Amino acid sequence: MSIHFTVSGLTRNLFHSLGLDHERAPRALDPEQSLLLECYLAGQIPESAWADYVFETPDLQRHVDIRRRHN
Repeated sequence: MSIHFTVSGLTRNLFHSLGLDHERAPRALDPEQSLLLECYLAGQIPESAWADYVFETPDLQRHVDIRRRHN
C-alpha cells in the first residue's frame, strides 16, 4: 500500500491545520459580482439579501472583508 500526496495538498493541509486557510486570496469577481459588491458596500443591499448572495458565492464576503480592512 502506498500513500500519495501532492505538494499543494500538503500545503493546503498545513494552512488548514494552522488556521490560516481563511486568509486565502479570493478569486477575481466578474463584472456583475463587482457591481453587486459596490451596491452592498454603498448600503443598497439589505443584510438578508447579502447573506443569500454570500451563501451562493462565499468569495463575495472575502472581498468585503478585504475592502473594509484597507479602508
